[in-house]
Amino acid sequence: MSHPFNRRTFLKTAAATSAALALSPPRLRAAANLPPLPRRPYKPGTDVSIIAFPGLLLARGDQPAAARLVTTAVERGCNYFDVAPAYGNGKAQDLMGPALEPFRKNVFLACKTKRRDAAGCKEELDNSLKALRTDHFELYQLHVIKDPAKDVDEAFKKGGCMDTILAAQKAGVVRHIGFSAHTVEAALAAMERFDFDSVMFPLNFASVYKGDFGPKILDLAKKKNITRICIKSMVKQEWPQGLPRNRRGKWQHLWYEPLEGPDAELAVRWSLSQDITAAIPPSDESCFLRALDIGATFKPTTPEEDHHLQTLAQSLTPLFRKGKLT
Repeated sequence: MSHPFNRRTFLKTAAATSAALALSPPRLRAAANLPPLPRRPYKPGTDVSIIAFPGLLLARGDQPAAARLVTTAVERGCNYFDVAPAYGNGKAQDLMGPALEPFRKNVFLACKTKRRDAAGCKEELDNSLKALRTDHFELYQLHVIKDPAKDVDEAFKKGGCMDTILAAQKAGVVRHIGFSAHTVEAALAAMERFDFDSVMFPLNFASVYKGDFGPKILDLAKKKNITRICIKSMVKQEWPQGLPRNRRGKWQHLWYEPLEGPDAELAVRWSLSQDITAAIPPSDESCFLRALDIGATFKPTTPEEDHHLQTLAQSLTPLFRKGKLT
């Protein structure tokens, strides 16, 4: 399964990417003075940056912005790019394809599917390969599993999406298989059902300390040697019920309230201090750039810092918590 592009297309893309970087704000170029992002093993022989690129970030911009952000990420040492066809109804992967093309051979590219049937999954997989200008994915995942029956059982039944994914892996189109989970029950059911390569799940201080969400997933994944990928590390809490978007300030595009200031740094460091491989920051440019800086200078949290976050958690309403379907 191949989607070749000619040399002229490649050179035009590379030129646009270079121009976008040259026009980037001074802060982005100055940040290059920081160390490159550390890397951790995804699997033996495959290392990924501890901060991943959140593909949803591209859904709110245009091609020049995508080129600028992708180039900045690569130059900062980010080699793990995460995207899905659901992001911006396909816009994110459409923009990521040309932006990432000059760097494709040196990155770990992860994509996802929300389809649970084999035919629908194949259609999404083929469309994603074409949009992202690649002939394979390092990682392909079941996207947002919530219900053990509707998501896990449907995926594994005859004619389910796992038929397509396993066939794609056999053909070399998919190298690793994973899933992203929004409930503890679905995550545990999936890991008991199949030897996935990785699990992507919320691992956030407030959800752990107050919401009792995360430890069981982390423990079982470690027991089964499944790589752990963290999402929602920079989340503060869910938005107050009934709060309209126009009262969310600069965060109107996010479905949760993110952390700001020193606590944002502590929260990311806390998640990276757990036994995980990488964290995917919010789909906001300022949050992503902040996460790059935090990752570049990462130091594990101290007991005193952990205590501060544990105290802070008690005043919050965690986005993910036991018994709540998100």
